[in-house]
Amino acid sequence: MLVLRLLNVVAPAYFMCISLVTFVLQIFLFIPSMFRDPSTTPLFSPALLHGAFFLFLSANALGNYVLVIQSSPEDLGKDLNLGKGAEVADWLEGSRSPGSALSSTHFCRLCARITQRHDHHCFFTGNCIGSKNMRNFIMFCLYTSLACLDSLVAGMAYISATLSMSFADPLAFFTLLPHSISQFFSGALLSSEMFVILMLYLWLGIGLACAGFCCHQMLLILRGQTRYELRKGMVVRARPWRENLQEVFGKRWLLGLLIPVLNVEKDYHRQKEK
Repeated sequence: MLVLRLLNVVAPAYFMCISLVTFVLQIFLFIPSMFRDPSTTPLFSPALLHGAFFLFLSANALGNYVLVIQSSPEDLGKDLNLGKGAEVADWLEGSRSPGSALSSTHFCRLCARITQRHDHHCFFTGNCIGSKNMRNFIMFCLYTSLACLDSLVAGMAYISATLSMSFADPLAFFTLLPHSISQFFSGALLSSEMFVILMLYLWLGIGLACAGFCCHQMLLILRGQTRYELRKGMVVRARPWRENLQEVFGKRWLLGLLIPVLNVEKDYHRQKEK
């Protein structure tokens, strides 16, 4: 438990550091290097278009990140006047039945609260993911992956221009790291350039991980299932996939794709009774 609590603090700090480094590299290194192209017009230069697109991705990623933390799942234990710790967990396990409303309810020991429609505990936000913040969490994963992949492309363009190399060969990217390490220790590569190359692989890993996690969550939503239910092998009620999507994204789903907005809170107890 101590390790998990430590991870609950380190992971958000790690995410904020990576976000800050990415923002600094984009604004002060990648985008200024794009202005050096004399063949483009100042108004519609790739630098301005890329900068506006990156700021759009960053604002959505950080905005949804804040909303995931702000819109925490409600603590059902307060309404039930329960205790804390092991007493709550024991009561919850003893109160479940296959057809009860508590079948998808879980007590998180890190957050010390009972949440309904519990999906999982996200260490990067230090918060549980449930009915209230699922949409913001998916948007956070989506825009984080897009921001990382955008930074990857911009970083590759910067390295290509700085080191006069081409990435036309797909194997060039995979051989870049070992070749750069040998050049760095031989003194032929600057430390700033080596740092950018390391960030390329970090952006690739984070971008693919967030994209895969987002696709997995969308698949579970279409099935009307949470990760907690999948892990416990719980049987979910069969419903049309459109209803499952609307339950998570609401009617203003298009607005949520463009700007960070709070999710529409659903009354799951009322839906259970219908």
